Amino acid sequence: MERALGEGAVAVILAAGQGTRMKSKLQKVLHPVAGKPMVEHVLDAIAEARIGRAVLVVGRGADQVHERLGGRVAYVEQSEQLGTGHAVLQTRSLLRGEATAVLVLYGDTPLIRAGTLRALLEVEQAGSPAVTLLTATAADPTGYGRILRDEAGRVRGIVEEAAANAEQRAIREVNAGVYCFRADWLWPHLDRLPLSTKGEYYLTDLIALAVAEGETVETVTLDDGTEAMGINDRVALAEAERIARERVRERLMRSGVTMTDPATCYVDATVEVGQDTVILPNTILRGQTRIGSDCLVGPGTIIEDTIVGERCRLVYSVLEGATVEDDVALGPFCHLRPGAHLARGVEMGNFGEVKKSYLGPGTKMHHFSYIGDATLGANVNVGAGTITCNYNSESKKKSETVVEEEVGLGSDTMLVAPVRVGARSTTGAGSVVTRDIPPDSVAYGVPAVVKRRRAGNGQT
Repeated sequence: MERALGEGAVAVILAAGQGTRMKSKLQKVLHPVAGKPMVEHVLDAIAEARIGRAVLVVGRGADQVHERLGGRVAYVEQSEQLGTGHAVLQTRSLLRGEATAVLVLYGDTPLIRAGTLRALLEVEQAGSPAVTLLTATAADPTGYGRILRDEAGRVRGIVEEAAANAEQRAIREVNAGVYCFRADWLWPHLDRLPLSTKGEYYLTDLIALAVAEGETVETVTLDDGTEAMGINDRVALAEAERIARERVRERLMRSGVTMTDPATCYVDATVEVGQDTVILPNTILRGQTRIGSDCLVGPGTIIEDTIVGERCRLVYSVLEGATVEDDVALGPFCHLRPGAHLARGVEMGNFGEVKKSYLGPGTKMHHFSYIGDATLGANVNVGAGTITCNYNSESKKKSETVVEEEVGLGSDTMLVAPVRVGARSTTGAGSVVTRDIPPDSVAYGVPAVVKRRRAGNGQT
């Protein structure tokens, strides 16, 4: 029975480099591209290519990598930096006998696509070459190893730029740094790699060994050379960021999302947006944000780690760690902080802020108000300037406010927590509510007191 593509393959990700040119305390492969560490982009491509197992070769900064990735990948440490061949050698005792094909790639190539990895595996599976190389045609091949071919077009080796002559430097086909090895050939040949003049063992020297033995060396050539782009400094990181975000925007637009000015919309690779939603200029969508269909988002809106329902309108606002149900209207200039939950049909106008609070269905909060550590029922009207005073400076504790359904909070009402306002009650403008107000009451004053009660039918 023919094995499924990727079955019996493992991936070795090289991530032990010190990344000194990044000039950062953060391990190089953890620098984010389009909202997630570059090594996670590589792992996602491996998973999408259905390669069942991945091993990450780590060095300095390994603790940071462990903390971020956890058990998603196996780890092997390269304590001495003795080259790429030596790095792969560190995985031999773990992987030998486990796989028929070994895919080797770098952890700082966040633009690599799953389809490219599958193309390498297809070539390996079809003919079992000793090595399958990923190559690219570069307009400017400076800095890359050149692919050497004979008159019949067969690969004869790779020459690094420093060792290349003038004729070889003119070659535009370059090594893209991703390899697929036949496992039973790879493992014994790692011991045969020559020591370079720099005292390191290079994986590229395996090509010459395979050719010398009469083994087949195949290639897959990239249509898009940016896939193999390695990130060595902040300039390259910015370029990868630009390309990755272009891909995200294109994916969303092809799925039915409208962007009126795509270049000014910054969307993380982790974000999901529903069909027929319109994203206006200068909008930033980050983290684990999920936006439903038929929404209008922006302009000038920032949404991070937030769930947004359908048919919402979010204008010039900031949402962080919030939940917004269907048919909600926000803005301009609203701020939802972590824990804010707006139920269906809530309306918030200019300069409203909600933190760690629930606003019930149909509640309206139109002007200059702050609601924190509170629960508001359905159809509450929050007057301009209403504030929940939820922090006690003496006890250094926050208390909760409860406002039941159909309450009208007059302008400049201060709700001094802990306090409860009963259903269908009203507070007068400028009230300072320090004690509970029973249902169907009218209260005002400083401190607010109940002035009259309403009958159940709303009559005084």
